[in-house]
Amino acid sequence: MADSVGGTPHTRRKIKAPGAFRTISEVATDLEVPQHVLRFWESKFTQVKPLKRGGGRRYYRPEDVDLLRGIRHLLYSDGYTIKGVQKLLREIGSKSIMESGRSQSGAGRSGAAVVAAARTRRQNGGTEPLASPQAADPSAPGNTPPVGIAPVSGDNAVGEAGLTAVQRGKLSALAVELGELRKILRRPATKI
Repeated sequence: MADSVGGTPHTRRKIKAPGAFRTISEVATDLEVPQHVLRFWESKFTQVKPLKRGGGRRYYRPEDVDLLRGIRHLLYSDGYTIKGVQKLLREIGSKSIMESGRSQSGAGRSGAAVVAAARTRRQNGGTEPLASPQAADPSAPGNTPPVGIAPVSGDNAVGEAGLTAVQRGKLSALAVELGELRKILRRPATKI
């Protein structure tokens, strides 16, 4: 809607409430992905279920947007494949990925920490709280290793991947450090 105030065109946009449904174009803009990618993800991840109205128009709930943001982060930032994210969704559930997505919008912990915490909770039978200090440190005792590294018991026990718990801890710490370095490298260059 355009107004003319003092001869200057002025555009007024209504700001939606946080709980309002979003159109595919709004979600695509927010997540910085093309609309066809969102439709593709909808076909690959059955957990993404936007409401469809007349004419096939999609409306995304805030939970859908958080899940898509988590999926986007896992695919684009953490380097997961489509199959890897599908496996994560089966293992830890969509709620953990949604929480990861919320954290990507600036409202919580990093996505990797949320995924690690969810895996740990699942292995411990759901007894570990979400705000565990261990969750922020993948090398902490009790945290699960990255995908493909088998959990072991005891510091010197060798798992299926041939790594001890100490080695797993060191690798996990290196993975976190590499993630931080990746963020630094992706920052825009500043002139000195």
